[in-house]
Amino acid sequence: MNKKFSVYKQLDLSQVNKDILACWDKNDTFHKSITTREGKPTFVFYEGPPSANGMPGIHHVMARAIKDIFCRYKTMQGFLVKRKAGWDTHGLPVELSVEKSLGITKEDIGKKITVDEYNNTCKKEVMKYTDAWEDLTHKMGYWVNMDDPYITFDNRYIETLWWLLKQLFEKDLLYKGYTIQPYSPAAGTGLSTHELNQPGCYRDVKDTTCIGQFKVIKNQKSEILFKDINTDVYFLAWTTTPWTLPSNTALAVGAKISYIEVRTFNQYTGAPITVILAKDLFKTHFDKTIADLKIEDYKEGDKKIPYEVINEFTGKDIEGISYEQLIDWVKPNGDAFRVITGDFVTTEDGTGIVHIAPTFGADDAF
Repeated sequence: MNKKFSVYKQLDLSQVNKDILACWDKNDTFHKSITTREGKPTFVFYEGPPSANGMPGIHHVMARAIKDIFCRYKTMQGFLVKRKAGWDTHGLPVELSVEKSLGITKEDIGKKITVDEYNNTCKKEVMKYTDAWEDLTHKMGYWVNMDDPYITFDNRYIETLWWLLKQLFEKDLLYKGYTIQPYSPAAGTGLSTHELNQPGCYRDVKDTTCIGQFKVIKNQKSEILFKDINTDVYFLAWTTTPWTLPSNTALAVGAKISYIEVRTFNQYTGAPITVILAKDLFKTHFDKTIADLKIEDYKEGDKKIPYEVINEFTGKDIEGISYEQLIDWVKPNGDAFRVITGDFVTTEDGTGIVHIAPTFGADDAF
């Protein structure tokens, strides 16, 4: 028996797409892929829900194409794949949009507008672009069941999550941990990583950087730094975020990075000091045109400050050395104010010594 197939004299992918979609619509192919497999083993798929308060983009097409491959494959293997759709109704961007459109602030809720009115307005706002999402879903041929989507603001969804958490708790699968939680004073709430990456959250600014001098504590462990030295010794740590210095708890060096010890004078007080920084960044902080100046010739007030390299070692050699708290403030628990090693330390800029402030970021905390 001969079978006839359409012959495309000129390949028009856009038209091919439309023809296939029309065929699927006419035969209700997607729903039949579910109903014809009733009673078969299930492959559970819940759509990682998009946010319906924003327009879809090409990255959503790429991500959904990958999801679709796995669900189609399991369907072809005979599994029942219901492919439940969902809507993510995360709050803060929606709340800010509603407050802007209504001309109110958080403090006005319950005064100028009731809580119910505010919530209902948010629920309408968060589903603003569902038509655009459904149109994209259909045009790209993404099979997902939108007949009964889960919606994250729906009480059934919320209560389900609390029920699941209760099961985890009763099985002793929950534990207490610590995270660095960004906080918005204006919104009065914590912020998620997604919210921190919303458009407009960051802008390029010019700011003052500073170098902190961290005074080394003289003891047996730091003896390597005090050979034939009658001055105080300081680690130099560069930071682009000076406001984090009150929360400093450690200094990080690169284990294999070379560091040098330099005798010089404090440029503000004229007092003799010895400082430590990465060898590769030495010329960034010390003027090579005055390298011939003698330490003993310096007079307080001189604009040209002499220096002398007196020692060299690796970061591993100074690991564990303690220093005085930069700002005498809150005393943290544990073994703070010492040198640690980290593979994230570089000599691209700064001093090759990284100031660590766990209060201000997950990278520092963990």
